[in-house]
Amino acid sequence: MKLLQINSVANIGSTGRIAEQIGQAAMAAGWESYIAYGREAGQNQSHLIKIGSPFDVMWHGIATRLFDRHGLASKRATRRFISQIKEIQPDIIHLHNIHGYYLNYEVLFEYLSKADIPVVWTLHDCWAMTGHCSHFVKAECLRWKDQCKDCPLLLDYPKSYSNGVERNYNRKRKSFDIDNLHIVSVSKWLNSIVDESYLSKRDKHIIYNGVDIDIFRPNGNIKKDIGLGDKKILLGVATTWNDSKGLTDYYKLSEILSEEYQIVLIGVTRNQIQKLPKGIIGIERTNNINELVQYYSAADVVMNLSYAETFGLTTVEGFACGTPSIVYDTTASPELITENTGIVVPLGDILAVKDAVEEICRNGKEHYSQFCRERALKHFNKEDKFKEYIELYKKILKQ
Repeated sequence: MKLLQINSVANIGSTGRIAEQIGQAAMAAGWESYIAYGREAGQNQSHLIKIGSPFDVMWHGIATRLFDRHGLASKRATRRFISQIKEIQPDIIHLHNIHGYYLNYEVLFEYLSKADIPVVWTLHDCWAMTGHCSHFVKAECLRWKDQCKDCPLLLDYPKSYSNGVERNYNRKRKSFDIDNLHIVSVSKWLNSIVDESYLSKRDKHIIYNGVDIDIFRPNGNIKKDIGLGDKKILLGVATTWNDSKGLTDYYKLSEILSEEYQIVLIGVTRNQIQKLPKGIIGIERTNNINELVQYYSAADVVMNLSYAETFGLTTVEGFACGTPSIVYDTTASPELITENTGIVVPLGDILAVKDAVEEICRNGKEHYSQFCRERALKHFNKEDKFKEYIELYKKILKQ
């Protein structure tokens, strides 16, 4: 059996690691695993297929900025990729993020509508259900339920200076209406969004993301190595930092915390590091998982102040390393938290965040660590989660 996954990246970032680990689970079950990607790739055990070139990505970005044609450029690159699909002859095609300036969804889905190949699509955000944005919660927008128009988020990813949202919404709705499409949501919240979208009639499943609990585990203490001594570390991790990820809220929090606390943000750019206030240490994105584990383990609290999370992988990675989390009461984040693994606070309430930080640190990390680790083992072990995908593949192929 052959599995072909498609994602913007391969074994880089959260979705890239998820695709690679699903591939590993498939290979352990005797499958051949292929991952097609459009941007960056780390080391992979799966066979890798690069979609397009840096020029294709650049032109796709220009078409998006000027004409709001995200997902509608890269025709030639997508056709070449389809030729490779025909050579591989996969038994299952598993989509992840097909946005990211590398793929033409109309060309791809036209092929998929005619090919006798089951398609599983794991949604990691809401892009598939809107005419533009990947997350609409920030704008409190509900237009995606019926007809996207007059988009309030044109300057958010995928940024555009023109408005094609109504056209994009209709073209997506038409393209994604194919037989044998199976939707996987990574949280109950995201599944509820699918239920209210034009994808609602598709076969739907919920599979939480998993983490490698043998790698993400309590491991060492680097506080002294980074000059923090006995300070309480409040850790935030993201691939991209912006207001949607709560960056401004971390700034506000740093202004009201005492000096015994230190906010550390991983994933900020060099330019952002230069602008960080005194109370925040910035670290550029790292693809060194062991280094990431050390920070999770050293932290007293993992902070996830994102305004829109379809899952919240950093929260779970922190759990696996024995570290409790503070999250906002919005989207999927509260699903992950229990009384003994963290605190849920009202969206944007910085004083409530401060109180939660002080409560967790007053109780002591040791009060939460065992519960956090046990929750990761029981509910988010990648061996269990990604086997659910293999079972789903088998079930689909029997239909």
